[in-house]
Amino acid sequence: MSKQKIRTHLRTRLFQRHPSAFLLAAQLVLLILYAIIDESRTGQELVSAFGILILILVVWVIIRSPFVNWIAWVFAIPAFILIILSVLLEFQIFHALASLTEGLLYFYAAGSMIAYMMADRKVTSDELFSAGATFTLLAWGFAHFYLVCHIWLPESFLYTTNPGQTITFVEFLSLSFTNLSATGLGDILPVAPASRVLVMLEQFCGIGYLAMVVSRLIGLATSSTRSNPS
Repeated sequence: MSKQKIRTHLRTRLFQRHPSAFLLAAQLVLLILYAIIDESRTGQELVSAFGILILILVVWVIIRSPFVNWIAWVFAIPAFILIILSVLLEFQIFHALASLTEGLLYFYAAGSMIAYMMADRKVTSDELFSAGATFTLLAWGFAHFYLVCHIWLPESFLYTTNPGQTITFVEFLSLSFTNLSATGLGDILPVAPASRVLVMLEQFCGIGYLAMVVSRLIGLATSSTRSNPS
């Protein structure tokens, strides 16, 4: 077999067996883009374009899961359209609706990946990537819901270190990661009933995910290692 055929075969196997790895890598790249790209219109358009790529990867992962595929498109297609409208027209209503549909898609994707991980009795490498990707999906989903809550209820969050400053999505994402991992609230505090409920729901989801899903994968991986000693 030629080197070109070998490379093609390896790429095909990688795409088919490890879709979660591509999703996780893309989400981590997006985090880096948030850090290095400024708040200019061009920068935001680039981030939005990469966000659309993330949505495509999310739909791809859902299609490979046990969940119903058409539901993913019900969330994804409006999200694509609303992201484009929010970039072109810059109306708050489009930002809110785009975040709402993205959040719903991320939660549906997270649920589908959890069902995929819980269905097997043997841990594969793709399921380990899925564990990381699912965590980031939940974090992104709640961050979008925080943004929607902030747009519709402008005083629902308090920026303790910069009072009066507009809270950006990446700051809500930081809040989401700290809540989901149960490491604290950071410098953004929920002060309205709706925002407090969202924070409590995320903390509950984070603890449940680590206790039920991640611990199960670790247990299965450990038992597999013991039954197949090297």
